[in-house]
Amino acid sequence: MLRLELRPAPSAAASLATPLVAIALTLVSGAILFAALGRDPAEGFRAFFVEPSSSAYGLAELMLKAGPLMLIGTGLAIGYRANVWNIGAEGQLVLGAIAGTGVALAFDESDSLLVLPGMFLAGALAGAAWAAIPAWLRTRFNANEILTSLMLVYIAQLLLSWLVHGPWRDPQGFNFPQSKLFAEAALLAPWFEGLRVTNAFLIAIAGVAIGWLVIERSFLGFRLRVSGEAPDAARYAGFDAKRAVWVGMLAGGLAAGIAGVAEVAGPVGQLTPNVSPGYGFAAIIAAFVGRLRPIGIVFASLLIALLYLGGESAQIALNLPAAITGVFQGMLLIYLLAADVLIRYRVRFGHRRARA
Repeated sequence: MLRLELRPAPSAAASLATPLVAIALTLVSGAILFAALGRDPAEGFRAFFVEPSSSAYGLAELMLKAGPLMLIGTGLAIGYRANVWNIGAEGQLVLGAIAGTGVALAFDESDSLLVLPGMFLAGALAGAAWAAIPAWLRTRFNANEILTSLMLVYIAQLLLSWLVHGPWRDPQGFNFPQSKLFAEAALLAPWFEGLRVTNAFLIAIAGVAIGWLVIERSFLGFRLRVSGEAPDAARYAGFDAKRAVWVGMLAGGLAAGIAGVAEVAGPVGQLTPNVSPGYGFAAIIAAFVGRLRPIGIVFASLLIALLYLGGESAQIALNLPAAITGVFQGMLLIYLLAADVLIRYRVRFGHRRARA
């Protein structure tokens, strides 16, 4: 009989090493996958990890995709430290994009410098408000925030679809489901001509820095950490569990909302049904691969952004399906979770001995 036995003291060194183990196992599995698909593993890895970052354009795209991942991942990590499981960042990103678009369309004729800050403020508030719904349901009715935040993703996506197919559809857009192109005052200018990276990357870095201060250097971060690691001790010390839920959920929602505005005001320049390629879900992987630490999340976000670019490159160079990106992301998360289980538990064979 196979059973898991809780370890008395999980190894801190092993915990830090598990992301590297998960990455190594993902690469090994990727080689097997390429071979099974009839592709040369060396060519597959070249398409996935070398080609996307071998030019200035590729590096700019890497920063473009890593920005929202590190911003959302850091916001989610604040809640995850307190065992507050916000799984709905994708919906909160969509609400942020919708709110930012509303401001851009409302001031379409304006060239005021306040339009762009107003978009980010509206997006942050909308993302936080969307996250407040599962927070309220958790603290008021003890509803599971995993389920409620996840279900709200689909409501947000349906709202987005209704807007771009209905009241916000561009009348000059040849019947495509998209809003009008934003005015120049509502756009983040690219750093260099021909490249798409914008100041959204600097906003993400600033968000990571703020997250580091909250998680590692503030009393609030200490309380959240204690609430997650030792709930009984937190209650004994008088730490409010409901406050931890609100802080954790709102931090993730606010970060996701800002990321949503950065997407529509940056590379997209308008609201479309596919405003996000799944950043809200991929950021969950980035948070855990980064061990819920902002610095680790930065490197994990760069890796996952590389997987996005590698998937696109592999479609072109190796004629592989678009799902290959999700396969690599899924393998990375599964191996990480499996390694975490082995750190916390010993695998035992045989029956449990009866106590005398």
